[in-house]
Amino acid sequence: MTEAHPFDRATALTPTGDGRSAGATSHDYANLAGPFGGATAAALLRAVVEHQERFGDPIAQTVNFCGAVADGEFAISAKNERTGRHTQHWSLALTQNDEVRATASVVCGTRAPAFSYQPEAAPSAPSPEAVPVAPTSGMMNWLQRYEFRFIEGIPSFNKTPHPEPANSHSLWWVSDLPARSLDYVSLAAISDAFFVRMLHVRGTIGPLGTVSLTTYFHATPEEIAAQGTTPLLGAAHAKRFNGRFHDQHMELWGKDGVLLATGTQIVWYKDDG
Repeated sequence: MTEAHPFDRATALTPTGDGRSAGATSHDYANLAGPFGGATAAALLRAVVEHQERFGDPIAQTVNFCGAVADGEFAISAKNERTGRHTQHWSLALTQNDEVRATASVVCGTRAPAFSYQPEAAPSAPSPEAVPVAPTSGMMNWLQRYEFRFIEGIPSFNKTPHPEPANSHSLWWVSDLPARSLDYVSLAAISDAFFVRMLHVRGTIGPLGTVSLTTYFHATPEEIAAQGTTPLLGAAHAKRFNGRFHDQHMELWGKDGVLLATGTQIVWYKDDG
């Protein structure tokens, strides 16, 4: 029997009845404190994707990180709030010790042949093979579950902040490590695989964390399947840092310049300048 991919082990869920599932965090996707937020988002999406009442494919997901997710077991409740002709709306909560640690909403929808237009083009970038792999050995475990190839905006980990704020923009190729064929659940995780913009702008790691994360899935199931294990091209930037919160915007591009997903998040930080 083939051993399951670390990502699938980390996001595996066991139905326990009444719309609830049981899961557990994984050492493979550990962050500085608790699990990588993308793994949490992916587990929440999996609760819908694998639900027998699911109608259509993921269109949008919002995850609100209400409190720190601790290492260990957790439970996810998933409620189908409404199913219409074209969309379905879900509400979810992740709990530990009867405390809500994260909430989420997921919208699924049915796609059909219709007017199609992509006014945005993928950023110009060299091939993945032409870009060196960023070293992640000795860093947070979850970083070692991805292969990063930075084209622009390589993050720095300094003891003191940059003298002046640096550019918040970054552009890179990313893929699962070891290789894994893309699906909606892994796309949800990769959508949070960008370093928070505070690290790029200031160059140091301080107290910070994502508060709310939204991902919009533009890819059809056929486009997802066609991607296979090919690296995704990712771009991210921020627009404002103010009052201990900053935004972050991302794009993920696939083969032939197809836009697979876009998203935003709001990040809390503690840096008094």
